[in-house]
Amino acid sequence: MNVTLELVPGVLVPRRETELLGRSAVALLHDGALDPVVIDMCCGSGNLALAIAAEIPAARVWAADLTDSTVALARSNAERLTLKDRVTIRQGDLFCALAGEGLAGAADMVVCNPPYISTARLDSESAHLLEAEPREAFDGGPYGISIHQRLIRDAVGFLKPGGWLLFEFGLGQDRQVAALIARAKTYEPVTFARDEAGAPRVALARKLRNGAAPSPSLAG
Repeated sequence: MNVTLELVPGVLVPRRETELLGRSAVALLHDGALDPVVIDMCCGSGNLALAIAAEIPAARVWAADLTDSTVALARSNAERLTLKDRVTIRQGDLFCALAGEGLAGAADMVVCNPPYISTARLDSESAHLLEAEPREAFDGGPYGISIHQRLIRDAVGFLKPGGWLLFEFGLGQDRQVAALIARAKTYEPVTFARDEAGAPRVALARKLRNGAAPSPSLAG
């Protein structure tokens, strides 16, 4: 997304497929609020938060991650790109990092590139990913969707009515993701952004605007 980032060992290297998440977010923000508030969970090097802030000059972005090294790198990137006045990076476990920041019910969008490889797969054919990058960036629990479950549940309290939750997921996880969002009963039916091969890789879920129950159908 035309943003140059510093990277260090021990922090996830941004992947090309995450541009699909970033560009989907930017497209919605261009059509939305004039001064949007955006939250980037699991921000890593700050790639999504900083790309969104660079593309949407009126956006105020809050980003969060768990580890010291990741948060330090994201803050360094924000300063180097002269975006630290609009991008605030906090440290903590998902939304706990933003406690006391006055963001409850205030966000126009939450974006997230969470870990989504199952623990068993990570310990077998995907073990090579751990040679230079941290396990917490990949390990999504027994089925690869543990963080997604928390994200879908907890984002509701930070989104405005009609606000958007966008997140990346692994190949073949779209049915699980759709079921999780439908089960939450706080979002409109999910839609998906697809990669160049046509596979769904990013979920776009809009928080209900009036408290009504969502339609039982699931968009693909």
